[in-house]
Amino acid sequence: MKGIPDIGNLMKKAQQLQEKMVKMQEELSERTVEASAGGGMVSVVANGKQEIVSIKIDPEVVNQDDVEMLEDLILASINEALAQAKEMVGTEMNKITGGVKIPGMV
Repeated sequence: MKGIPDIGNLMKKAQQLQEKMVKMQEELSERTVEASAGGGMVSVVANGKQEIVSIKIDPEVVNQDDVEMLEDLILASINEALAQAKEMVGTEMNKITGGVKIPGMV
């Protein structure tokens, strides 16, 4: 029938795409991004699975009289690290999908 795509070929392409995505996710789980706040007083590292891997706090920023500032620096660093991780995943996903947005994917 003319105009109907070859279902077998379509399924094969979908399977290849899925395999590429699994491989990409494995690779991204090992890649990291780092973000900091307060001029580097708080640094956060996140991986491609958008998990926080580590947090480093300069001892000079630890002040019992100003815990709120430390909390703000940690929060800002975490949010930036997660945003960078999300961007990294999105960039890699676009390479695989050619920019086509797939529901449920970053």
